[in-house]
Amino acid sequence: FMPLSEHPADCSWGYQNTGFFSPTSRYGTAHQLMQLVDTCHQAGIGVILDFVPVHFAVDGYALNHYDGTTLYEYPEKEDNYSEWGSCNFIHARGEVCSFLQSCANYWLSVFHFDGLRMDAVSRLIYWGGDASRGINPASITFLKRMNQGLHQLHPDSMLIAEDSTNYEGVTCPVEYGGLGFDYKWDMGWMNDTLDYFRQYPWVRRDSDTYHKLTFSMMYFPNEYYLLPLSHDENVHGKATIMQKMFGEYEQKFPQARLLYLYMYAHPGKKLLFMGSELGQLREWTEEQQQDWDILKYPIHDAFYHYMLELNRLYLTEPALYQDDYERDGFCWVDCHQEAKGIYAMERRAGDSRILILLHMSDEATQTFTFTLPDCGSLKPLLHTDWKRFHGSTEESKQAIVGDVTRTGMQFTLELPPFSGIMLRIQPKKQPAVKKPAARKRTVSKKKTSGSTE
Repeated sequence: FMPLSEHPADCSWGYQNTGFFSPTSRYGTAHQLMQLVDTCHQAGIGVILDFVPVHFAVDGYALNHYDGTTLYEYPEKEDNYSEWGSCNFIHARGEVCSFLQSCANYWLSVFHFDGLRMDAVSRLIYWGGDASRGINPASITFLKRMNQGLHQLHPDSMLIAEDSTNYEGVTCPVEYGGLGFDYKWDMGWMNDTLDYFRQYPWVRRDSDTYHKLTFSMMYFPNEYYLLPLSHDENVHGKATIMQKMFGEYEQKFPQARLLYLYMYAHPGKKLLFMGSELGQLREWTEEQQQDWDILKYPIHDAFYHYMLELNRLYLTEPALYQDDYERDGFCWVDCHQEAKGIYAMERRAGDSRILILLHMSDEATQTFTFTLPDCGSLKPLLHTDWKRFHGSTEESKQAIVGDVTRTGMQFTLELPPFSGIMLRIQPKKQPAVKKPAARKRTVSKKKTSGSTE
């Protein structure tokens, strides 16, 4: 959820708070919010809340000049106002830190939220979010103490940083010098990926553009990253995720299917904003609900069912999530097919191996040859171009067998334009080993004095 603490303006989406301990009355009572979270838990759904420890609304009936002085905010003309026109919290004051730490604990303790996503953490790490001004030691100390305390009180809760900086150790435990978050938003991945999918297909063959999709693999083990396609990417003239895809209406859908297959194959946890699973083309606004009625159109309904299948596979294939932050959990099979616009990657976890092939070009069907060691066959799990997903490829889940070579099993597959395939790598069948026939043992019985042996 975006912030649910009380706020005066709908257009702030809850990010400019006045009542930090008050669930907004827009959607019901505090008790009803508790019931909502409990109902989600009974259905096996975790609930994460957006929390804003950086700034607050300027309204005089709230924290602004609370006692007639700048108590919660900086003194006048000293970083008093944020870029959003709100007041910045001054984390150098113990009472301000206590207020915010208690508030974070309140949402986890009283409402049983499963985690907090901390907004605008870059503004806490650096003065005003500007790295050239250096780090803000008071805010750094505040974050460390709050995260460490929340983990002690709520060891199963997730603490997530919306942080776009290169500051090291955001997801490192406090006792080892880090900030103590469990996850960090990978904003670099988000920007590179969306920039890539906006490009003309022929521009994607350029080496710099092609490797926008490979660069994040070089740093993904550095932090516990979360891949965000959030509300910020669907508003304010930026266009929805579906709209961002290159081309006209019909061309956008196969590319969006490709984008999400790449996202789910990429190491790191996933965040997808509502409406994206429907292929919504209208930007989100707080003034109206999502366009649920677009599911009556076959192309949107097929896209929705594609997302259902992708999520189901994510939950059932351990290779897609189990070793997200281990070097051995991911490897490139081939990331040097610039001319064809093809990528091949493998995810691993124990004995589970998944191969993902991505064809980002609008060229006619292309063949792609590759070799996999220790592989017996490939089992198709998902094809973005299957007819039931509004593609043109007949669905088949029959195992694919390649040709044996000295370096492994060699395969040649056909990839339609703007298509991707997820396949399970099945091990080679080991030849049956014949056990030697059991030898019969002869037991001699000798008569002795009073006993038989």
